[in-house]
Formats: sequence, structure tokens, C-alpha cells
Amino acid sequence: MSDVSISYAPNGPWPTFSRDERRVLGTLMEKSKTSSDGYPMSLNSLVAGCNQKSNRDPVLELDDDAVNDALTLLRNKALVTKVFSGRTEKWRHLLYEQWHLDSRDTAILAELLLRGPQTEGEIRSRASRMVEIPDLETLKSYLRPLIERNLVQYLTPEDRRGAVLTHGFHAPEELVRLKTQYANAPASAASGAAIASTNSTPGVPSAPSVSEQRVAALETALAQLRDEVAAMRAELATLRQSLGG
Repeated sequence: MSDVSISYAPNGPWPTFSRDERRVLGTLMEKSKTSSDGYPMSLNSLVAGCNQKSNRDPVLELDDDAVNDALTLLRNKALVTKVFSGRTEKWRHLLYEQWHLDSRDTAILAELLLRGPQTEGEIRSRASRMVEIPDLETLKSYLRPLIERNLVQYLTPEDRRGAVLTHGFHAPEELVRLKTQYANAPASAASGAAIASTNSTPGVPSAPSVSEQRVAALETALAQLRDEVAAMRAELATLRQSLGG
């Protein structure tokens, strides 16, 4: 299947993403910044990244078929493309080209796609593992262009303590539900965690511990090793064929 050609206007409208599309696209965006050796990503690596235990809410157990289906939907939206590294089929996102995002935009949107609605403080803390965001005022300066382009939006009044934001890829009815839930919640409840996430999971986990980060790195490394073994097996099979079995 060839890549689809779509031209996005600077301020949208933006597509609506399913839960699996959000996780797959968010993982590609994240790994493009945190795992240069493993990006673009093979299917094995992408499945492992989608299902890792840290920096995800909720933790999922997507299989190859679910990730492949999400990739097909994202490819039809012209947001991912397939590339080849040797004999291995890999994937990368196209948001820099299609939506003209910069490194800071990508980090913020990746966190929102991977974890759902969050407070400003949570976004700053979590996105800082991908790009430097020294304080909330700096974060707000990064958020402003994204909000103007409708890529990010507030679920609560911007001047409210613990103001909560989300990405701009919700279905209209989902966005109404989220805004209603946050509007009815006391400000103190939203200041520490998002009470009604995109995936209907109560609360947002705290920033990952060092051990969680190591587990995520090991999961990525294991997926890369599996890719290498698969490539070696393919080369061995080709060699056997050339030698007559």
C-alpha cells in the first residue's frame, strides 16, 4: 500500500484518534526523541513500546494485529510511513513534515497522547525527559502556539489552579464528556492528577521512578534484539537456499 497524500491546514481540522492510534503515534513520537538507536521502529519494538509499564496511562497489552491496524489508520491519515532498514520493515511518524511541529511541540503532544489529560505541572515534569522545560512559564510559552492551532486545549479555565489540558484529537462527544467531568471536579482534585483520563482511567500516575525507566529501556532493548535475531534467521534462510538447502 502506497502512502496517502493529505495536506493539513495550519490550524486543522485535526483527525480524531482511537485509543490504539493515540498509543502508537505517541510511542513513535516519544521514541524519536528518547531512543535514537531504535528509531524508526520495527513492529516488535513498537508493540513493546506501546505496552511498556512506565510513562503510559493506562498500561495496555496490544498485540501485533492491534498495532498493525492502528498503523494502517495512521497511514491513511498520512501521519506515519514505512521505511526499511536492511531486511527489517520499520515505521516513523510524519508530524514534523505534515503538521510542522518542532521538538518541544512533539514532546508535549507525545505526553498527552501517551497519558491523556494532565495538569500543566505534570506536562512540564513529564515532557522534560524529552526537552528542557525549566518552569511553568516556559511551558505556557510553548503551549500557546499549540493552543492557537487547536492541537492542545484546556479542559478547565486556564487561570484555575491545577488547570488541565488535553490533546486536540478527541471525538466531539468525548471532549464534551471530559470538559463536563473536569468542570464538576474541585480544583484541588485536578491539581495533583487528572481525574478523568481519555481512557476512562481514574488518576494519572506519578512521574516514573528510576527502576521504571530502566524497565522501559530493557523492554526496548529486548525488542531490538528480537529484530536482530529475526534478521539473522532471514539471512541464514537465504544462505541455505543459495547453497541448495
